[in-house]
Amino acid sequence: MNFLAVEWNPSIGIDLGFFVVRWYSLMFVVAFLLGLRLMKKIYIEDKIPVEKLDVIFMYVFISMLIGMRLGDVFFYSWDYYQHNLIEIILPIKKSPQNSLFGIIKGWKFTGYTGFASHGAAIGIPIAMYFYAKKHLQKPWLFILDRLGIMVALAGFFIRFGNFFNSEIYGKETGSNFGVIFTKAGETVARHPTQLYEAFSYLILFFVLWNLYWKTTKKLQTGYLFGVFMVALWSLRFFIEFLKEPQVDTREDWVFNALNTGQVLSIPLVLIGIWLMFRKTAETK
Repeated sequence: MNFLAVEWNPSIGIDLGFFVVRWYSLMFVVAFLLGLRLMKKIYIEDKIPVEKLDVIFMYVFISMLIGMRLGDVFFYSWDYYQHNLIEIILPIKKSPQNSLFGIIKGWKFTGYTGFASHGAAIGIPIAMYFYAKKHLQKPWLFILDRLGIMVALAGFFIRFGNFFNSEIYGKETGSNFGVIFTKAGETVARHPTQLYEAFSYLILFFVLWNLYWKTTKKLQTGYLFGVFMVALWSLRFFIEFLKEPQVDTREDWVFNALNTGQVLSIPLVLIGIWLMFRKTAETK
């Protein structure tokens, strides 16, 4: 008897009659709009023309999607994609029983179905290097210090989107506590790891926000981004112990103890530690 468990079976989104606004997509949009609004306050504080925000939106959005897509392909699903290279770029899938838009037989439209946050952790910083060099004329880590605050906030909304989709959930709790993801066909209580991550990232956002506004740490180039890297990927590392494996193979890499997400998190945490404690001159 799961009297302490929550049965979770939400709608897919807001039905407008002619169109359904999916919860995950809505969370994505809210994350970007709120992030831009808060980033504007930071740009004003740093005396950076707010017109440059329009450009950073495109840099972040495109690099995030490309990075997350390639992250899933190469970190989690290469065994599949190495034999289906066209599906890396195009949102289609081989399907002998279907036809693409009723024209091309043997294929169907699927949309992009695989994304990995570790890919975004590579793609976004690379894009920010070119953004900082071309549009800000400031150090690369200057913009990463500030963008990390917004990414932590975005992580909160995106994991809430995962919760609405009943995906990336945790292992069975073995008790009456937890969430029964009915929409995913589950009948037992599981750890709502999406919520564990979401609220952890929200706390991280407030920590970074306060460090920026109430301390002088923002003058220490790379420090805020270092805190972001250490905290976020450490949280991800430990919460992974409660998650169900995201792929059927390659999940156990180190002594059958660490999964792919944990292994990828370790170097990111180490980079963050180095950024926090390296000697650097203060920016003006």
